[in-house]
Amino acid sequence: MAVFDVLKSVTPGITGTSTLLVGSEHTAAKVGSGVIPVLATPVMINVIEAAALACAEHLLPEGHQSLGIRLDVSHVAATPVGMTITAEAKVLKVEGRTIYFEVACRDDKELIGEGTHERVVVNVARFAERVRRKTEAL
Repeated sequence: MAVFDVLKSVTPGITGTSTLLVGSEHTAAKVGSGVIPVLATPVMINVIEAAALACAEHLLPEGHQSLGIRLDVSHVAATPVGMTITAEAKVLKVEGRTIYFEVACRDDKELIGEGTHERVVVNVARFAERVRRKTEAL
C-alpha cells in the first residue's frame, strides 16, 4: 500500500496532545536560550512537536515516520518552574506527503504559544540511506 493511501487516515480535525511539568532543566537559563529561569522556547517547541507526533504518527504505515520541516510559532507568555504545559496539535490538511498542523501551547494559567507546524512523511530506510551517504562524504 502506498504511503499516500495510508495518509488518508490522517484527516483534518484529528488532534494530539503532549504535556510537560516544567523543571529547572527546561528553563532558558539551562538550555542556553536566555538567562531568566522560565520555560525555554526550544523546550516549548519540543512539546509542540511531540503533540504533532501523538496526533498522526500512529496512523503512518510501517517503516515510515514524519519529520518536522517547518514551524512558525509565537511564544507570548512566560511559564515558571513547577507549572505544567500542554501542547495540542490539530491536523489542518494533508497534501501529498506533508501534514499541516495548527498548534497551541498553554500552561496552568494561559495560552503561552501558538502557530503552525508542517511534517513530511518519509520512508525510514530510504532516509537513513541518504544520511549514511552524506556521512560518507565527510
